[in-house]
Amino acid sequence: MEERTKHILQKLGIEKLNEMQMMMGRYVQEGLSVMLLSPTGSGKTLAYLLPISENIDTTSDKLQAIVILPTRELAQQCHEVFSKLKTLCRTCCLHGGRPTMVEHARINEIKPHVIFSTPGRLKDHILKGNIEYKHLIKFLILDEFDKCLELGFQDEMCDILGKINLVGQTILVSATESDTIKGFVGNHLIQENIKELNFLYLNDELSSRVSVAFVKSERKDKLDTLLKLLTYIGACQTIVFVAHRESAIRVGDCLKKNGFHAEIYHGGLDQDLRERALFKFRNQTSNILIATDLAARGLDIPEVGAIVHYHLPLKEEDYVHRNGRTARWDSEGKTFLIIGAEESQPKYINSFEYIDVENIMVKPSVSMWSTIYIGKGKKDKLSKMDIVGFLCKKGNLDLKDIGRIDIAPYYSYVAVRRNKMLDALKNIKGQKIKGMKTIFEQLRT
Repeated sequence: MEERTKHILQKLGIEKLNEMQMMMGRYVQEGLSVMLLSPTGSGKTLAYLLPISENIDTTSDKLQAIVILPTRELAQQCHEVFSKLKTLCRTCCLHGGRPTMVEHARINEIKPHVIFSTPGRLKDHILKGNIEYKHLIKFLILDEFDKCLELGFQDEMCDILGKINLVGQTILVSATESDTIKGFVGNHLIQENIKELNFLYLNDELSSRVSVAFVKSERKDKLDTLLKLLTYIGACQTIVFVAHRESAIRVGDCLKKNGFHAEIYHGGLDQDLRERALFKFRNQTSNILIATDLAARGLDIPEVGAIVHYHLPLKEEDYVHRNGRTARWDSEGKTFLIIGAEESQPKYINSFEYIDVENIMVKPSVSMWSTIYIGKGKKDKLSKMDIVGFLCKKGNLDLKDIGRIDIAPYYSYVAVRRNKMLDALKNIKGQKIKGMKTIFEQLRT
């Protein structure tokens, strides 16, 4: 392993690449186009980002790689992972929720080597002539490719692939094998030979690291059972999967009324509210995330200890994707399925235990963290060290009182011990951070 790669992995807290990642690296270095099929949580993103980063000519001003992802969150997440590689590559992330003219100005300013984009926004920029693509694009990566097709982006994908026809290598990434994918590839991609790299058998390994329990609900309405189950699970980070956004709202309201620290996450939320929910869950201000299947694919949510299937998954594939949010890499996880009075146990689950929660008294666990909002971010040259130094000096906090820090372009979120929050806010009120006056406030739901 090259010293650069070792250094990158050390920075990311990863001891070594797995077999899938090493094989992917070899295929890319050999100039092959690849269809990578590998389970959720197996490290697919790093598998392709590392080798393409090593093959970008940073002395050129030309666009050399385009990464297409189905949602804003995934585009932002992938862009963030690439940034952590600390390369000299210039990058740009394109997605809805902001004017295209702002992104166009950014493209002209930095002349990106790598673009991360959702299908609709990429098509928009191409049609407006904002992206120069008529030269050879070294890499075209379609991540969570099957999800792009499922979410109705097939026309956009066809239009994009019809325009970008000078491509050195195509990389398709998915956690699912399907005839739809292969049919689309056969009809729209010009590479004669795409090497298939199939590691979906690792789903069996994942299953061995996830304990499965059935929880019976005597009533059709499962809310009471859910409250008792979450009390049983305790303080670990837990995702509760529901079928519809209306259900996410209803379940979330119920949990909050009963004192649980919970956030909701679904496609109908404004982008800033979705981001806020993820920030609070990742930094453990909230230990429960009620989510639709939007969160089951691709999102990197570390340290998820338990998955609750409030609504049973319709297909085995959905079940696998949901469970992939826990037991990531080599860790272990727990999954619970609440079986309602009129529901049957899924036939594809063979190994499980029964847990009786009927006699449990509802008592929510209290998160030890709360979140401070700071009205400055990356665009203001604010760093994590700046924030830590400021909170220690002006907020009278110790290092152990400060948790995860997330810095967005125009604001930042900081996890602070809940019992120190009010005093810290009082101490920093009216103070300047890095010579800048700004807002400091507790982030509320």
